[in-house]
Amino acid sequence: MSGNQLCCQRHEEMEVTEEGRRQVEEQVEQLLAGQGSEVSGCDVGLDQSKPATLRKNVTYIVCGVIFNDKEEVLMVQEAKQDCYKLWYLPAGRVEVGESLGEALRREVRQHTHTRTHTHTHTHTHTCVEAVCLQVKEEAGFDCEPITLLLIQEQGPQWIRFIFLARVTGGNIKSLPAADQESLQASWWDRQSVLPLRGRDILRLIDCGLKYRQDPWHPVTLPVDLSCRHVLQRLVLVFTNSDEQIWILLLKAPGLHLPTAAAVKTHAVTWAANMVVQEAMPSAYHDHDVNTLGVFSLQHNGRQHGKTDGVCFNTLVALVPDRVQRNEDGEKVAFIPAGQPPPVENPRYVWLEVRKPTLREKLLEKTKNTSILPLHSLY
Repeated sequence: MSGNQLCCQRHEEMEVTEEGRRQVEEQVEQLLAGQGSEVSGCDVGLDQSKPATLRKNVTYIVCGVIFNDKEEVLMVQEAKQDCYKLWYLPAGRVEVGESLGEALRREVRQHTHTRTHTHTHTHTHTCVEAVCLQVKEEAGFDCEPITLLLIQEQGPQWIRFIFLARVTGGNIKSLPAADQESLQASWWDRQSVLPLRGRDILRLIDCGLKYRQDPWHPVTLPVDLSCRHVLQRLVLVFTNSDEQIWILLLKAPGLHLPTAAAVKTHAVTWAANMVVQEAMPSAYHDHDVNTLGVFSLQHNGRQHGKTDGVCFNTLVALVPDRVQRNEDGEKVAFIPAGQPPPVENPRYVWLEVRKPTLREKLLEKTKNTSILPLHSLY
């Protein structure tokens, strides 16, 4: 970075008011604590995104990893013709009007409970407790999510939310109670032979076991805040060898963390790349944009087509490419940068984190990635 660029960056940071700095630091601390923050707008990519609408342009899958005291995992035997008699974790699509937690509870009930009578009950977002009580009357499995274990995505159009959950009551479904949802449920010791619908669940089961033994990220559950699009809110940081840390911000309206819309042609996390491309195009190709994970996520789902979106509050690291080349394409020695690359777009500014406790938390998360993983399956 040249002397003029460094001077300009310091001048821009001096323009940040103490009140603005305080508000940003409070918001980051809130996200670090697993809480949410209202989505007031989208800064990048909105023109390439459409409002999320279940059954139209987005599909959300919930999947439950549930163990008993013997560390056996709950499995269900499929009733669908294309995977008849094969076994899988309790999983299924989120339905219109559901939150993610409600969808998980419903899927576990549908696949594992024993029906003792055939009354029909209409499910709405506002009667979850009543539904749970009714299911208990039917002697079915109730469950409660403990934490999200992992999020997998193939762009905003397909996102799977894997929960670690616990059984809170009921009886396991046996073969005489087979229906169109599933044939039966069983606890699997992971040693006996079981024909699986897909081996992808083995990784999820392993992930659940490891979390039970040594939780590597805080308990993370969806926050009930509405969002219209699938968005990535960025706590985008740059660190140097002296453990200084900066956060990239937008200046208006009011100093705030950047929010970018996911586009269907790319992974959800590509939104972070779009922000860096807009803020500092010259530095983009010399840096890696790494979404390290999710502090928290926001979803509501009450109004179809209006609140079907999800906002992922993510930690993103901007890391210099250690393979540096000159104009002739020859490799040159890597020199660690002491300052973040200069912003070229006047909408943006780097802000150095000065609050010691926040700085230490961000550095720890950046080094150990001790937050909820978000994996692209592209």
